Amino acid sequence: MAGGAPKGSRIARGSSAVKRAWPVVLMAWERWQALPEADKERYRRQARQYADKGRKAVVEFSRRGGGRR
Repeated sequence: MAGGAPKGSRIARGSSAVKRAWPVVLMAWERWQALPEADKERYRRQARQYADKGRKAVVEFSRRGGGRR
């Protein structure tokens, strides 16, 4: 097959997903670049708080037995 990976292969599906997602990723990057530094820091702080909350939830879940009965 000339022109790349076989049609149903994992690589073909992945490249197709990347082609569809690329415009969205580019638009998000451009919007991020246009934000004032104070807003960027606010979003970073918020993301750190969400990550900490998620880590605490995982630890608590594993303490309780990880969902095993």
